[in-house]
Amino acid sequence: MRLPSLKIGDLVAKVPIVQGGMGVGISLSSLAGNVSLNGGIGVISGVEIGFNEADYFTNKKEANLRALKKHIKKAKEICNNGIIGINLMAVLNNFDEMVKQSVQEKIDIIFSGAGLPLSLPKFTRGTSTKIAPIVSSGRTASIICRSWDRHYQVAPDAIVVEGPKAGGHLGFSRESLFDPANELDKLVSDVLSAIKPFEEKYNRKIPIIAGGGVFDGKDIANLLNAGASGVQMGSRFAATHECDASDAFKQAYIECKSDDIELIQSPVGMIGRAIKNDFLNEVKLGLKKPIRCITNCLKPCNPKEVPYCIASALINAQKGNLESGFVFAGANASLINKIVSVKELMEELVSEATTYFTESK
Repeated sequence: MRLPSLKIGDLVAKVPIVQGGMGVGISLSSLAGNVSLNGGIGVISGVEIGFNEADYFTNKKEANLRALKKHIKKAKEICNNGIIGINLMAVLNNFDEMVKQSVQEKIDIIFSGAGLPLSLPKFTRGTSTKIAPIVSSGRTASIICRSWDRHYQVAPDAIVVEGPKAGGHLGFSRESLFDPANELDKLVSDVLSAIKPFEEKYNRKIPIIAGGGVFDGKDIANLLNAGASGVQMGSRFAATHECDASDAFKQAYIECKSDDIELIQSPVGMIGRAIKNDFLNEVKLGLKKPIRCITNCLKPCNPKEVPYCIASALINAQKGNLESGFVFAGANASLINKIVSVKELMEELVSEATTYFTESK
């Protein structure tokens, strides 16, 4: 049985897989373009996207906007009319400008989490750009839907529900990460119930995309069978040849063991999941000292109180300098044992998922 396509308004992805946006610089135009080329939805991460621009440290705002335009254009050239999205965290200090630029560049869809993107619809009204909030519960989905309905008379074009096994920053408290009620299939059901009134009001389906620890085709099929319209995957795509990160970054996935995946307290006040290394060990031992903020990138971050600049650490890791940075990763990253092409990975996932998909929803 063939897998269903993922339909988001008039956008149709042949394969119901969304590649998660991974920053800083892990999913840029190469990864996003190639995922889209192979039938999925490729997603560029917009967080500090201009870090490779020559004037990044002296003209950060313009560098980020310039790089955003470059990567959207390049991804579209790669993908042969496929679907390209961008992930813009709601807590970005340059959120409004980045959204406006993305819409101007005719991005297909904007994914936004790490806070409530309550103002997002005002930037996309009257355009073809779709909008999809990233949530961690039915309650959050309901809050966003009610706000968008009240203020803009719109509902989300899609919703990503991200469970506690995701990599990077997590929308859960440390205690709630292990609550059985927060297992991904249960969160999907929770969100489906929360959005039903808005599907009825707007007379259309709001597709749910489930992410967080999704590793193989069986996981994909189980979530589709549970009512999701698609899945979001990050770590598997980080370990591909087309991923925009350095070889050293990718190798960290290949070499890590299950007990190397740990929860960290991010400088931005959120729990995160990353691969243990000497840099993070030094942070825990208090050997890292507050330093100059290089980017002023996130609203919750207070440079005077944090032990290190997370933007600097993630940029270093992207470039392969893991002595001065670290790698975010999902809970199942240790199961990855080789670097493959995006095409090979997509074919493997589709083949596996097709075996288990029952079209029972």
